[in-house]
Amino acid sequence: MPGVAMGRRERKKLQSKQTIMAAAVKKFMVKGVRETSIADIMSEAELGIGTFYNYFESKESLLLCLLDQIVEETKKLAAQRMEEKVPAPQALEEIVMLTAEKLDENRFVLPLFLSASDRSAMPRPKHDLGPKLAPAFRSVFSDVVQYGQTRREFRRDIPAQVVTELFHSIFQAASFSSLDFPFAENVRMKIELLLSGLKLKK
Repeated sequence: MPGVAMGRRERKKLQSKQTIMAAAVKKFMVKGVRETSIADIMSEAELGIGTFYNYFESKESLLLCLLDQIVEETKKLAAQRMEEKVPAPQALEEIVMLTAEKLDENRFVLPLFLSASDRSAMPRPKHDLGPKLAPAFRSVFSDVVQYGQTRREFRRDIPAQVVTELFHSIFQAASFSSLDFPFAENVRMKIELLLSGLKLKK
């Protein structure tokens, strides 16, 4: 029965990690990241403080895992839309808007997201048991742009890497915008402008 026992341990570890992350999100939303201590998080999770360090080495390590969850959701949607052969402009807009909505719901990871986009990848904390952080969101966006170029829906005279650099600028501009628009709506309007220039003219 060792296989069953190992399975139970792994499930318990996963459940504990998810409990800590959910507690952190709750406290971050109320107090902010800076004012939330690890003790606050573990009190909310109803677990001992030492348990935190079984999964994370710091609050930033935990934030990286939260950001990684958004990356994975984005990657999953991108793969699904490309497999379904959805038109590239529609797929790209859906992926960007999913990212914007998730960042809007979890504004405390936005600075880390912008930093990850700047560096293309975040370092993985050595004690973090979570999955390796994907190279920010650039690879996801680049894949969809290349998908659109292959289908002759996007211009091929502009390298996909150049286009994907613009996405960081869109999120950054929306995050620092002084305009009276919600973050996600601000991103939506900017992506529509980008897509109008990217689409191949018939």
